[in-house]
Amino acid sequence: MEGSGEHPSPQPPHPGDNRIHEGDFVVLKREDVLKAVQVQRRKKVTFEKQWFYLDNVIGHNYGATFEVTSGGGLQLKKKKEEPTSETKEAGTDNRNIIDDGKSQKLTQDDIKALKDKGIKGEEIVQQLIENSTTFRDKTEFAQDKYIKKKKKKYEAVITILKPSTRILSIMYYAREPGKINHMRYDTLAQMLTLGNIRAGNKMIVMETCSGLVLGAMMERMGGFGSIIQLYPGDGPVRVATACFGFPKSFLSGLYEFPLNKVDSLLNGTFSAEMLYAEPKDSASIEESNGALEEKQASKPDNEDSMAEAPESNHPEQESMEVVPQDPEYKEPKDRGSKKDYIQEKQRRQEEQRKRHLDAAALLSERNADGLIVASRFHPTPLLLSLLDFVAPSRPFVVYCQYKEPLLECYTKLRERGGVINLRLSETWLRNYQVLPDRSHPKLLMSGGGGYLLSGFTVVLDNLRADTSLKSSVSTLESHKTEEPAAKRQKCPESGS
Repeated sequence: MEGSGEHPSPQPPHPGDNRIHEGDFVVLKREDVLKAVQVQRRKKVTFEKQWFYLDNVIGHNYGATFEVTSGGGLQLKKKKEEPTSETKEAGTDNRNIIDDGKSQKLTQDDIKALKDKGIKGEEIVQQLIENSTTFRDKTEFAQDKYIKKKKKKYEAVITILKPSTRILSIMYYAREPGKINHMRYDTLAQMLTLGNIRAGNKMIVMETCSGLVLGAMMERMGGFGSIIQLYPGDGPVRVATACFGFPKSFLSGLYEFPLNKVDSLLNGTFSAEMLYAEPKDSASIEESNGALEEKQASKPDNEDSMAEAPESNHPEQESMEVVPQDPEYKEPKDRGSKKDYIQEKQRRQEEQRKRHLDAAALLSERNADGLIVASRFHPTPLLLSLLDFVAPSRPFVVYCQYKEPLLECYTKLRERGGVINLRLSETWLRNYQVLPDRSHPKLLMSGGGGYLLSGFTVVLDNLRADTSLKSSVSTLESHKTEEPAAKRQKCPESGS
C-alpha cells in the first residue's frame, strides 16, 4: 500500500469513498480512549504518551488498525487469531493463587531489553504468559483479564475512525466534559430527536458546547437547509464542528449572528451600521500599536507547545486546540507583507458583516422551524427572547446541566403562554458488559447527563403576551361582570 499514499491533499469527501486522505479529520482510538486529529504528512502526533506519524494511514480505509513501530511509523495490523488460544489449560478456581509479586520470572529490566530490541508488544505479552508461574492455575476468565491487561500496557495498537456525532460526543464527555457543559451523548441524541432536526429545516441554535451541538445538527441535516448560530462574545466557537470535516457545501447554509444584537433585532432598531462599528475600531487599534504582529507571532508557538505536551493535565484541550479554525488562514509572513495581511483581514471582516446581515434577514422573517439552546447561561431570558423568531407549531429544546434553571424557565413559559406540551426530562444511562457467560451491568456508571426542557410553539394571544396590558385586561373583565347587572336593572323600568 505504499503507492496509495500519493493522493492529492486535501480533497472533499466523496460519497461512498471510505478511504483516508491527507487533510481529513480522523479519530484515533486505543482501547476506550479517543482523540481527534487532522491527517498531515510528517507531523508528529502524541497520543497516550506515544508519538508517531500518520503518513502511512493515507489511502487505507476507515476502521483500519495500525501498530506503532520504532521510529514513529504505523504498520497495518492484520487480523488473526489470538496466539493464546493454543493454551487451553485453566484452573477451576483462584483460591490457591497468592499475589506476592514473585510469579513473574521476567523483571522490568528484561522487558525493557525486549523493547529496545524492537520486539513487538504481542510477542512481549506471549513471553509474559510463558514466564508466569500462576497463569495456568487461573480460571479461564482470569486468564482473559490478565491477557487484556498486559495487551493494554505493552501493545500500541491504534484504530482510525471516521468522525461522527456519536464518536465525538463520547470523546468529549470522557475527556473534557466541561467543554460541552457535561452533556452526555444520549442527551444530545434526545435533543436532535425532540428538535426534529432534519434536512431542509431552518434552525436556530444557541450553544456554548465548542460547536458539538452545531456539528451534530449539520450532520443530521446533510447540507440541506439553513442554520443560524447565535454566539456570545467576539465570534462563534466551532472547534468540535471542524473535527467533523464537513465539505464546503455544508457551510453555505450556516449563518452566525451576535447574541448582543438580538434585542435590537426584536425592537426593530437593528441596522447595518451597528455591525460596522466594533470590528473597524479593533482593526485600527491593532494596526496602530503594532499588536498585530505580536499576536500572530505568539499563536504558532502556543500550538506547537500544545502539540508537544503528551503529559498535559488536560489532554482533550491539547487535542482540540491544534485544529485549525479556518483552512484558508495564513500567517502574515506567508502573505509577503503586513499591508497585504491587513487588506485580507478587512476583506474577511466585510464578508463576515455580509453574513451577519443575511442572518439578520433570516431571523426577521420569524419563521424558523425549530430552536435549540444548550449554553452555560441561564436559559430563561434566552428562550423567552428567541421564541419570537420561531414559527407556530414548531419544536424547541433547551439543555441545562441542572434542573433548577429549567424549572424556573418552565414556570415563566406557563405564565407567558404560546407554548404547549412542555416537558422536563432526564435520561438514565447504564452501560453493560456483554461477554460469553459474563454479561452484566458495569460497576461504574454516569451520575447524570443533564436535563432537557422541550415543547411546541403555538400562536400567542397578544393580550397575554404583552405584560403592559394586564391592567387593561383586568378592567375589561370587570366591565364584563358589571354589564349584565345593568341590563337587568333596565328591564323592569321598560316593562312598567
